[in-house]
This record gives sequence, structure tokens and C-alpha cells, in this order.
Amino acid sequence: MAHTDYHCNRGCPVEATLEIIGGKWKGAILYHLIQKTTRFNELRRLMPDITQRMLTKQLRELEARNLIERTAYPEVPPRVEYSISEYGRTLTPAIEALHSWGLTHLEKNNFNQ
Repeated sequence: MAHTDYHCNRGCPVEATLEIIGGKWKGAILYHLIQKTTRFNELRRLMPDITQRMLTKQLRELEARNLIERTAYPEVPPRVEYSISEYGRTLTPAIEALHSWGLTHLEKNNFNQ
């Protein structure tokens, strides 16, 4: 259930942000969509460990929060593209900071990339 009382202390804005973009996949989805508009199957290729069901769920949640936009084209076969919204683009510095920190973490701990 979503938490809505964020006036509790100075850490609450962080809690609010993580509630919206937290989890294993939302940050990665946003990172890819900040780079370029992407179709569903391309996102699946970029994140091979995510299931189709989970990707659909995460995309719907991000769309409901107005962080991404879904564009369906009236073609046969149907074509759907996802892009970062203007509001979602405001997260770019935070997503890039997470990306940078993640690279440092992986190098520091000798993870193979």
C-alpha cells in the first residue's frame, strides 16, 4: 500500500522518491528511456532477466506516475513505443548519479561487467 504522509521527518522526501522509482527494475527502465524512445521488446533485450509480466507491470506503474509516455501506433502489427516524459526527465540527474555510483561499486568490488 502506498504511503502518503511524507511530512514526518527530513528523510521522507527520499522515502517518497524511492517509493515511486524504487525496486529492481524501475531505475533501469528509466535509465534506458532517458537514452532514447524504446519499444517493449527492445527493453526486454536490454534487460534480459526481467519477465514480460514484470516489465508490463513496471511500465504501467511508471506511466501512471506520469514518468513515462506510451505511444500506440495504429498499424498492423501494432507498434508501441515508450519514452521518458518531461516530468520523468527531471529524474535524469538522480538516475545518472545512480548509474555513476553503480559503476564505481562494480569496479570497487571487482564485479565483471
